[in-house]
Amino acid sequence: MRAITISEPGGPEVMRWTEVPDPEPAAGEVLVRVAATAVNRADLLQRKGFYPPPPGTSEVIGLECSGTVAAVGEGVTGWRVGDAVCALLAGGGYAELVAVPAPQLMPIPEGIELVTAAGLPEVSCTVWSNVMRTARLTAGETLLVHGGASGIGTHAIQIGKAIGARVAITAGSTERAIQCGELGADVALNYREVEFEKEVTADVILDNMGAKYLARNVEALNRGGRLVVIGMQGGVKAELNLGALLAKNASVTATSLRYRPVAEKGEICADVVANVWPLIAEGKVRPVVHEVLPIERVGDAHRMLDEGGVFGKLVLTVGA
Repeated sequence: MRAITISEPGGPEVMRWTEVPDPEPAAGEVLVRVAATAVNRADLLQRKGFYPPPPGTSEVIGLECSGTVAAVGEGVTGWRVGDAVCALLAGGGYAELVAVPAPQLMPIPEGIELVTAAGLPEVSCTVWSNVMRTARLTAGETLLVHGGASGIGTHAIQIGKAIGARVAITAGSTERAIQCGELGADVALNYREVEFEKEVTADVILDNMGAKYLARNVEALNRGGRLVVIGMQGGVKAELNLGALLAKNASVTATSLRYRPVAEKGEICADVVANVWPLIAEGKVRPVVHEVLPIERVGDAHRMLDEGGVFGKLVLTVGA
């Protein structure tokens, strides 16, 4: 098969579409013929040598894909050759074939094209596991999402609104803030022009910035608020005022999806199929795809994401 390989850590130019050995599905795994994959910010970090895959998993970049089942490993039930699927991956999506633990496979949501579905697993699993399972957002509460124009942000806006929450977001330009408002955000703030903690308070905050926003996020929390940190774009170390946290009876949690055990990822995928896929079928949540590019233009896709301006997901076609 062919896959994107990296000659050495570096810029987009280090990625090459080359021949590599076919993966073989182990017991409990399914081999998927990839139709499309999608670009995530974690992919850029891995390309630069900063975010290695978990031990024993594919070295190929790519945290999600869509495609069809090509083979089924020993002990797998419920999937057959030819089934259309999308999958949450620990790695391997930038390839023509990928071996996936069976619990991380999901059917294609009703009404969604196979290629478009490639951009759903990572955002839907990230948002559901953090906003709903960890932070327990409920109807009537306020959700603040940093990076509202990102793939995760655009999905979180829709999930929040679908369950009856008030949704606020931050974005890096007025144009992107307006787009988030058109998607359903009740409050859309350009973080370059306003201090979000002065403009909105929230019961749940989904944060991709980490250290840079820690104190400001705590200030923005309501009493009993829950801050969930899922990214470190603003650094890894900051001072936490425990007094401010205690006064609000609030909490801070940091999570990662990629390094969780297969069984835990499988629970999340099952939750997504049971709770998010029906919302998609009903039209309450939709994939937001900025552009679809062929895998040979993966370098361009990485540059686009790095430079900003992408609204939603960048999808890469592989075998479609």
